[in-house]
Amino acid sequence: MSKLETKLINFENALQRLKEADKEFNRQGVSDVVRDGVIQRFEFTYELAWKTTKVFLEDSGIIDINSPKAVIKEAYAQKLISDEKTWLLMLNDRNMTSHLYREEIAVEIAERISGFYITEFVLLLKELQK
Repeated sequence: MSKLETKLINFENALQRLKEADKEFNRQGVSDVVRDGVIQRFEFTYELAWKTTKVFLEDSGIIDINSPKAVIKEAYAQKLISDEKTWLLMLNDRNMTSHLYREEIAVEIAERISGFYITEFVLLLKELQK
């Protein structure tokens, strides 16, 4: 199995776990524990998304792109993602969830994860699997 195939499987599994947490989050409403679980699963799904994309780009001959932001910009240039602004917001949210915790920020980020980040992950995964 290639490095890309392994990354794709891990990304897909992480996304599935995030969707499960999101379903629980939307069913239960405002449980802090469930919300925090959604955010934590978002963090590792995001990491797998950009790192899988990096390997995909390397396999396509595009090398020396090492930061999440550079990978996002190149993924947009290569039409792997169509909404660069959302992906850059996602990167910002990912950095905020890792480095500080404030209740109001957690609430906002959880809403964005549920509202449109999961959809972006699904669209990227489909592109990478083509």
